[in-house]
Amino acid sequence: MKLFAEVPGNDPREIVRHFTPNWFAANMGTGILALMIAEFPYGDWGQKTFAQGLWTINTLFFALFALLFLGRAAFYPASFRRLFQHPVQSLFIGAIPMGFATIVNGMLIIWPVTTWSLQITTILWWVDVALAVFSVLLVPFFMFTAQEHSVEKMTAAWLLPIVPPEVAAASGGLLAQHLSSALGVTVIYVSYLLWAISILLAMGILAILLLRLTLHKLPHQDMAVSAWLPLGPLGTGAMAMITLGLADQKVFAGTALAAMGNFGFMAGLFVALILWGFGLWWLLMAVFFTLRYLGEGLPFNMGWWGFTFPLGVFNAATYLLARETHWSVFLPLGALFTVALAVFWVIVTQRSFKGMWSGRLFRAPCLSAETGLPEACATQSTQRLTENDLSEMRD
Repeated sequence: MKLFAEVPGNDPREIVRHFTPNWFAANMGTGILALMIAEFPYGDWGQKTFAQGLWTINTLFFALFALLFLGRAAFYPASFRRLFQHPVQSLFIGAIPMGFATIVNGMLIIWPVTTWSLQITTILWWVDVALAVFSVLLVPFFMFTAQEHSVEKMTAAWLLPIVPPEVAAASGGLLAQHLSSALGVTVIYVSYLLWAISILLAMGILAILLLRLTLHKLPHQDMAVSAWLPLGPLGTGAMAMITLGLADQKVFAGTALAAMGNFGFMAGLFVALILWGFGLWWLLMAVFFTLRYLGEGLPFNMGWWGFTFPLGVFNAATYLLARETHWSVFLPLGALFTVALAVFWVIVTQRSFKGMWSGRLFRAPCLSAETGLPEACATQSTQRLTENDLSEMRD
């Protein structure tokens, strides 16, 4: 197949105009797989080396996607502004900080931690915090003021802009364990605030999602993989509680808050177990939903990356629980999740590269069925352009 044969208008410049943030979901999935491979507990087959290679590739693709996304903002500003009006694609703004967080975590888990790398990682973590706050404030603001939503059309994709602060909190717990007490205290406090913002909003969304599924049944096939997304806040929530609890013990040791450090660890482990148990229920439901969708036909779109990151962070929480509780069930279960994650990643990556090569996946919202919207919107003429788009193309 010819390269970019299906790009809108057969114009490679359209890749920039049609670039949407859901591509950063590929960074989320690839990054979390690299982290889980590095943590794989069985055998010695070069896990670290393999993870380092995958992390490097993921970082390069994140840089490429960032350039394309910024290029759309710079060269097609009218088209870029309409992204925030879109009720589905705007949600994927949250994929940017979450994909970036896997790069930050990789510098602490996959690569050796040195004084120089720790300084770089700290800066990158603060950048991720800023991106996460941007996501959790800006996207809900547009949802409340400019977009059209209803309970019937609601999916777990509502979680996407909400979860990034929680992911940053889990990263903060990892980072604080390597910092001095003076620096670590600030990272810990900020991380707990981020966790509180994210987990409470996520629980509210999950309650609405249960109501929506009960009243209106499963969403459209284009959003089938969203059934896996609830694993995201539950997995990262558990991760954050454990990593922050470990950081509490280290940072507050020998201070007046030493008792708080010990309490933070025990309370974090307790909360993590609760969240993990709730996540296990969602995992089983997601498997059941997916089997039903497969029987009806499951068309590929970029939403398939939802098979990877949510399972990956749940996998990470499982490994942490295995390490801290020493319960024999967690470790083999975590290894099983890693294998499943790798299988999902291979399938989705192969299909994504095929769609990337042809250019079929480079289509902006309401210009293709890849939007994840109901068919009524997705089947609108792909050639319809607004006056702003036409003027942008002429420029």
